[in-house]
Amino acid sequence: MDSITDLDAVALSRFIRSKQLSCVEVMQSYLQQINRLNPTFNAIVSLRPADELLSEAAEYDRMLAGGKYMGWMHGMPQAPKDVTLTRGLRTTFGSPLLQDFVPDTDAPVVARMRAAGSIFIGKTNVPEFALGSQTYNPIFGPTRNALNPALTAGGSSGGAAVALALGMLPVADGSDMMGSLRNPAAFNNVYGLRPSHGRVPSGSPDLFCQQLATDGPMARNVTDLAMLLLTQAGHDIYDPFSLRDALPAEPATVSPDDLLAAGTLERDFDGVRIGWLGDLDGHLPFQPGVLELCEASLATFDTVGATVDAVKPPFSPAQLWDTWLTWRHYLLAGTLGVHYADPKRRAKLKPEAIWEIEQGLDMPASQLFKASMARSAIYRTVMQLFESVEFLVLPAAQVFPFDVDTHWPKEINGRTMDTYHRWMEVTILATLMGCPALSVPAGLNAQGLPSGLQILGRPGSDWQVLQLGRAWEEAMGKPA
Repeated sequence: MDSITDLDAVALSRFIRSKQLSCVEVMQSYLQQINRLNPTFNAIVSLRPADELLSEAAEYDRMLAGGKYMGWMHGMPQAPKDVTLTRGLRTTFGSPLLQDFVPDTDAPVVARMRAAGSIFIGKTNVPEFALGSQTYNPIFGPTRNALNPALTAGGSSGGAAVALALGMLPVADGSDMMGSLRNPAAFNNVYGLRPSHGRVPSGSPDLFCQQLATDGPMARNVTDLAMLLLTQAGHDIYDPFSLRDALPAEPATVSPDDLLAAGTLERDFDGVRIGWLGDLDGHLPFQPGVLELCEASLATFDTVGATVDAVKPPFSPAQLWDTWLTWRHYLLAGTLGVHYADPKRRAKLKPEAIWEIEQGLDMPASQLFKASMARSAIYRTVMQLFESVEFLVLPAAQVFPFDVDTHWPKEINGRTMDTYHRWMEVTILATLMGCPALSVPAGLNAQGLPSGLQILGRPGSDWQVLQLGRAWEEAMGKPA
């Protein structure tokens, strides 16, 4: 057996259920890993005292000895993202405005992980209010890249990706508005899935306007990723957009062995057509080497029988960006406007947050409606494209991981970035379309820097995307 923290989550689950490993042994190993690595990488924050965690793990052992099994995550250490409400555990959103906030309720994803047996040990670090794909904030500081601590972890689920990559967590939850599950997965050589809109119930106070952000899973392999998605997903009557169709396996009954025995992640991809969007017909700038690395990795699809053809975007990428800005400004002004309204609280917001809010505060309803009409037209063209290809692929990031002290890239390959998030423009298509998007490792460049590839499917086709990701994983081999 590998060391406990090297085990895949599915294998760890089997060892716990069969009592080959105790929950106390598991907790001890993970705490040792955290104590060894977290001082350097700063992925896990608000860590609970070790004696509390070991006492809780002992209780889970007693439950198992008495025949009470919570689920496949029984006794597994978990650390929800620090923007995800977790009952009784400090949840700061990376902001000094909320540095002492302790929720009295769980977000839906946390409640489901808790019901499946997770032990919450702390939180994973985020940018302030999860704004930007660089994980740093004035409370906890920056999270450092798992492959090179001099570089950024990406974000906003940067702490989750690094904790996962370094064996400080067996699986990790995250959220994604503008690539926040996909970018840190690419930067840390792991897998991150942005589910279809509505696949995972929303924990947002607003249920009708918020259609960009979603919670989702991260893992070191696709099987673990699928297991966590099964735990997170499922219809919720309190979310009006929650999907009613079920995934191929139900989290209440499935075990890792059931999932593997059923072969539901296996599929024949002979003859399947995939469309390569690349740089959106020259619209997107890339750091030299990123696009080339991703293009070279496309040969992996050939080995599983699929055919990849370059396709042009059937929409205006410039209009897609303008639509994105309008929707994002509108939502963030609504979400964060209460802090901006108070001058004392506003002074504690980072400049990028203030800019987003000010762009949306006085937005006329006609501008939002125009953006919604444009988004609707783009959606129709993308669905028409999905009639000729089953999947679309494009890079998961436009740059390699950069210096951890750089807040955001000001230019890419000679092109100035006019906003703090323009360098992540490659991620907005899946968000605006509500598509499932899986970030898979695309390999390392000559300097050992990682990049990733996004696999997009039609809305609702999360399992098909995971199946292609599983085939990719088998063909590529385990990330270096």
